[in-house]
Amino acid sequence: MSDAAYTPTTLAARAGEEAPTNPSRPLVEPIYQSTVYAFPDLDTLEASMAGDGSAFYYRNGTPNGATLERALATLERTEAALVAGSGMAAISAALLGVLKTGDHLIADERVYGVTVALLRDELPRLGILVTFVDATDPAQVEAAWQENTRVLHIENLTNPTLTAPDVPALAELAHARGGLLSVDSTFSSPALFRPAEHGADLVTHSVSKYLSGHSNAFGGGVAGRADLIALARTRLQRLGGTMSAFDAWMTLQGLKTLGLRMRAHAQNAQAVADVLENHPRVRRVHFPGLTSHPQFKRAHDLYPDGFTGMVALDVEDAPAFVRALNGRVPLAPSLADVCSTLSHPWSTSHRALGDDDKRRLGITPDLLRLSVGIEDIGDLLGDLENALA
Repeated sequence: MSDAAYTPTTLAARAGEEAPTNPSRPLVEPIYQSTVYAFPDLDTLEASMAGDGSAFYYRNGTPNGATLERALATLERTEAALVAGSGMAAISAALLGVLKTGDHLIADERVYGVTVALLRDELPRLGILVTFVDATDPAQVEAAWQENTRVLHIENLTNPTLTAPDVPALAELAHARGGLLSVDSTFSSPALFRPAEHGADLVTHSVSKYLSGHSNAFGGGVAGRADLIALARTRLQRLGGTMSAFDAWMTLQGLKTLGLRMRAHAQNAQAVADVLENHPRVRRVHFPGLTSHPQFKRAHDLYPDGFTGMVALDVEDAPAFVRALNGRVPLAPSLADVCSTLSHPWSTSHRALGDDDKRRLGITPDLLRLSVGIEDIGDLLGDLENALA
């Protein structure tokens, strides 16, 4: 049976497996701790340096990283993939691989706050122009498109308010104008959504989140066409964003349970959103599985296996709610652990935005982003309801 016939759950569980080269082989790939690789002679060195990049020598990667890249490409159903030292390193490499001075990029105004800072503050210093729009409105994207526009960058589910742009329609729009669609798919993982199957050219991840899943590995990833990944790889190596062998190895261990974890995350998140939406001390809940969500029908069509484990809630008194939880749901500025955690976007992920911009995007001082874990749903709901009470 070919890989294409397997589900993401099976592909993730078998990530890293290679064809045996001897009668026995380790079921878990060993960690290759070496950072430098030796060559027997100058001819071999020259052939490796001028070849396809499969040989390791120093900052061009590690065997563990290469295994993770193969797994990511398989899961995203793309020609190739690249891993990096962080999610932001992956986004930077992906975009700088295809953009040059004088080019123009369009981005969804609701993307992750640090991504906004990169696009707003850093790319213009390189002579790359950026326009922010509401990507849930294709008419705004079309109006912002210029002759020198090369890339449209979005998140398939935005951080933290979980809007759901129409990925297939935006891919069609970008391609019709000779551009590329870049999608950050961190909030879904390939277990629930694969942007390349809907027309995306570049798919980025913070692999520190759902792909590794246990808050113990740091890294990022890019998947896409082989030529685009080659461009991103060149930029990454020159900027020094190589992923460590240990982080790649740890991600591979977490990846094996991706399908099971995402199923539990998504189911629990739906249950939490259903309950919180009707709670008198919760002003608003952002979750694509609620009929009140502005893109509910679109999300229902695009995410038949579940949406995400993320829920955003605007509560009456966020500081009091956090204190009342008493650490049972920790306040931690990250996401996607097997245990539920809370984040405060106003002061962490989106602090680089002005207060007026945050409020315009639905990010208030009382908005909390809940990363719903895989705990027993009764226990989790009990903790949340007791704290709200």
